[in-house]
Amino acid sequence: MVAPRQISRIMKAVPTLEGAGVRLKRAFGFHQVPQMDPFLLLDDFHSDNPDDYRAGFPWHPHRGIETITYVLHGEVEHADSIGNRGVIGEGDVQWMTAGSGVIHQEMPKGDPDGRLWGFQLWANLPASHKMMDPRYRGIESTQIPEIELDSGGRVKIICGSVNGISGPVRGIITEPEYLDVSIPPEGLFFRTVPESDTLFAYVIEGGGYFDKEREPLAHDMKGANYFDFDAVYPVGPEHLILFAEGDRLEVVAGDRGVRFLLVSGRPIREPVAWYGPIVMNTQEELRLAFEEFRRGTFVKSGEGRIASVPANR
Repeated sequence: MVAPRQISRIMKAVPTLEGAGVRLKRAFGFHQVPQMDPFLLLDDFHSDNPDDYRAGFPWHPHRGIETITYVLHGEVEHADSIGNRGVIGEGDVQWMTAGSGVIHQEMPKGDPDGRLWGFQLWANLPASHKMMDPRYRGIESTQIPEIELDSGGRVKIICGSVNGISGPVRGIITEPEYLDVSIPPEGLFFRTVPESDTLFAYVIEGGGYFDKEREPLAHDMKGANYFDFDAVYPVGPEHLILFAEGDRLEVVAGDRGVRFLLVSGRPIREPVAWYGPIVMNTQEELRLAFEEFRRGTFVKSGEGRIASVPANR
């Protein structure tokens, strides 16, 4: 029996200062664990003012997670401590598996008009893979398939499969799906997903109705469903919709159409010990990671070089 996904929670992204002084909006983070499992954080960096982002994210470590950066406008220059470097351009994605340890920096640059817009998603790794060899997967915009739906909408497939077409990122432990979905005014979008996978949508343009009844604010605010007081319908930009269990998603676009990121993944259901850029399972593992960083023994992969692998491996 098909069970439509009901809205569990709507969250409005909140202004946050990160890195060396980057102003961004955080859709979710530390306080939403474990309901977002296996995902840890989603940041929306969006500004026309270079003063908001030029300070960037200087050298910092990661261990135990994956960081997924998707750029719409501008670019992000990245480098690591042993010489790997590159640029994430408009429409590009970098899927970085930090695994046992990466020390890197990310420095955003605006387009010729000073615009910068992109997203960084953090995904957790299970205990069995937290100390795996790190790797980068650099995906150029031309490698990301974009398909037209029968409803008239379009989907860019970063990870996962739609209508038999697969995205370039494969072989991820938590079997995630990462889609960029655009639906025309009053258009429909249907998606079947594994019933117990965590599923959320983040609206980036326009507005849409993300449940069949279109009545989210009628739910009991003290019950299982929680909605921010400034959430309105149709749900508009900088709002994240977390869904309850079910195997079918139904979305109706508003009169301006809607564009949203749609992300799902298999929950890990393990303890989370998290401080700053490092996420482990225990406080002792966390303490050891920072001690190794101080001693200069943090990077574990071979001689420290991070593997750069083709996107479809």
